[in-house]
Amino acid sequence: MSASGPHVRFRMRIHHEGSIAIGPGKIALLEAVRLQGSISGAARHLNMSYRRAWMLIDELNRTLASPATHAEMGGQRGGGCVLTPVGEQIIALYRGIEETAYAACASQIDAMDQLLKR
Repeated sequence: MSASGPHVRFRMRIHHEGSIAIGPGKIALLEAVRLQGSISGAARHLNMSYRRAWMLIDELNRTLASPATHAEMGGQRGGGCVLTPVGEQIIALYRGIEETAYAACASQIDAMDQLLKR
């Protein structure tokens, strides 16, 4: 595959009790929280409303046995949000599954790529 040509994205979702417990949007949000240090910063980074970001984080935390994030209250900077070890583990596992899936399917992906118009 060329750098400017087609690319492959795996979009795994884990459903639990009628909702998407873990998926690409929640992983991206966790990564943005890690980068920005707050839900509001993560929401801005992803061009998402704070309310939507907060609801996704809340839904994720309620689905897990232990929360993926921890809110820090108050202080001079007004608090923030950090990932817990569980949050870090979820990101690592999810990204690892993507890499493994891509590697396992590389020959089929290449074969499909060869069928595309040049």
